[in-house]
Amino acid sequence: MLTAKKLSSDHQRKDPLLVIIFSVVICSILVVYPLSYAIAGWRPLFMLMLMLFWVLCQPTWCGVWFAFAMGLFTDLLFDAPLGLNALSYVVIAFTTRYFIRERRVLTFSNIWVITSLAILAHLLFMFMAQVMFGIHFSIARHWQSLLTSILFWPILYYLLKRWRI
Repeated sequence: MLTAKKLSSDHQRKDPLLVIIFSVVICSILVVYPLSYAIAGWRPLFMLMLMLFWVLCQPTWCGVWFAFAMGLFTDLLFDAPLGLNALSYVVIAFTTRYFIRERRVLTFSNIWVITSLAILAHLLFMFMAQVMFGIHFSIARHWQSLLTSILFWPILYYLLKRWRI
């Protein structure tokens, strides 16, 4: 009886493709929604966090190619140099997948720590790349988004945890 119930619940679970597409659309709206300059610095890194969620929690559907596509899409949304976010997202996705390949169970706290470190790594990468390109990089503005992204992660996780493997 228990195995039949488990089989029926697994059979009813649908592919997350539509949810992935819908979440990307929602996050892209949140990224480009106009805010005042004083508040815009506090905007979380929605696209990076979404990419990390799907790469960590749905590894059969989203991998390094998904991270690359999300990075290119983010570059187009931000009018950034094409490939800047894509390179950062690919490196972060590959690194996180490499370091968690042996872990069978990822708890919420583990994922939160991994995501926090990945967001920090992304901001450091963006800082180094923009300094090398000679682009003005406001440290205060970007570290505000680090704080809000780390604090917003539990909300994003609990909104999407239903589609976690």
